[in-house]
Amino acid sequence: MIIDDFPRDLLMTGAIFGIATFVWAGWAQERPPKHWIWRVVLGALSLGGAALAGISLPAAIRNWDGPTAIVWGGAASTWYIVVFWLEVVAIAGLAIWATRRKRQDLIAPLVLAVVGIHFIPLAWVFVQPVFAIAGVLVTIGAVVAALVPDKAAARSFWCGIVAAPILLAVGASCTLIAFRAV
Repeated sequence: MIIDDFPRDLLMTGAIFGIATFVWAGWAQERPPKHWIWRVVLGALSLGGAALAGISLPAAIRNWDGPTAIVWGGAASTWYIVVFWLEVVAIAGLAIWATRRKRQDLIAPLVLAVVGIHFIPLAWVFVQPVFAIAGVLVTIGAVVAALVPDKAAARSFWCGIVAAPILLAVGASCTLIAFRAV
């Protein structure tokens, strides 16, 4: 469910999710399964994410004066800042914890879990229920990636192969709906 009241926010979502797709597909290249097809799939996801960002960001800039769910100084902007900084602190703390425990293999799933969880409150901040859906799906992917054996592929591969298509699909959907609304 995507609400088209704030096309500018939807375009920024497309840009941010495009960049996130590119990043997660790139991190998944750390150690994918041996068959070459996985590198092709990850490369296609990376290109898709870059293309989405390249289409969405200029459109967001052109529509920057449009309505937004975030009015600086209001409750939404305060929640946005709080959620952002909680995410940063949680990721840094969990990365340090995993490194000290000599479990660097868990860094990608932990980061992905925090990213997924942070989408849930942002669904209310941006008035976009699709963020909660994406957050739940990405978080489930992070949990699965933390639990699967990492002999055939790195845990970062499992994170990226799950998160990148989710982020790409949601970002592309938001962008398409925004283009219809502007």
